[in-house]
Amino acid sequence: MTKLTVIAGPTAVGKGTVVRYILEHHPEVKLSISATTREPRPGELDGVHYHFVSDAQFDEMIKKGELLEYAVVHKKHKYGTPRNPVEEAIANNQQIILEIDLQGARLVKKAMPEANLIFIAPPSWEELGRRLAERGTESPEQIAVRLETAKEELAAQAEFDHVVVNEDVAKCAQDVLDLMQA
Repeated sequence: MTKLTVIAGPTAVGKGTVVRYILEHHPEVKLSISATTREPRPGELDGVHYHFVSDAQFDEMIKKGELLEYAVVHKKHKYGTPRNPVEEAIANNQQIILEIDLQGARLVKKAMPEANLIFIAPPSWEELGRRLAERGTESPEQIAVRLETAKEELAAQAEFDHVVVNEDVAKCAQDVLDLMQA
């Protein structure tokens, strides 16, 4: 059983919803909290949803080698995985999930080849577009950028150890858990 699972997939596919479902029903599974330079969305809390940091703080984390992976996402903001909590969870024999983007998943696989990479896919392209529009958190221009990125991400599914379609959150979460515990 691999202790490190990477969850990735296109924007609005429901990665966060699936991961929250897993954490609510399986408190023994830990979530790595990413660092980001973007502003919090309504309801997001620093240290709970993300570590919200400035560009200068993020660059310092890179310089000190404190990030397992990092990337610029949607050509705008930096995201990264603090190394220490991941290494501590693995050392304590705990399962830990990283919910990150495609670039980050690739870097984690290079740094930790034993990581289990799971791609969350939408049931269809149309459904992905609908979910993104219904979120109501992005402008039409931002949606267009995110959908362009999603095309690239969907084309990279074969790089992952597993692909799970998120048609139903509970079923998708169970499929992910089964793959984590295999």
